Amino acid sequence: MNARRAVGAAKMTGDTLAERNARATVDKTKRALGERGPVWWDDGAPDYNRQMASSTPYAPWFKGQP
Repeated sequence: MNARRAVGAAKMTGDTLAERNARATVDKTKRALGERGPVWWDDGAPDYNRQMASSTPYAPWFKGQP
């Protein structure tokens, strides 16, 4: 969270170098946590990320949402 706050602070002050460095820190942290980068799990289930819910097996559920 410190790095994300640093991104916001750099944006507020217009310090592009500090923003770039803070964003690099955020990226490094997310990769270390497994939130970015190559998939580290393989359970055999299809990946429906970046697909419209209406064109997946979740379509009936999605149709019932307000």
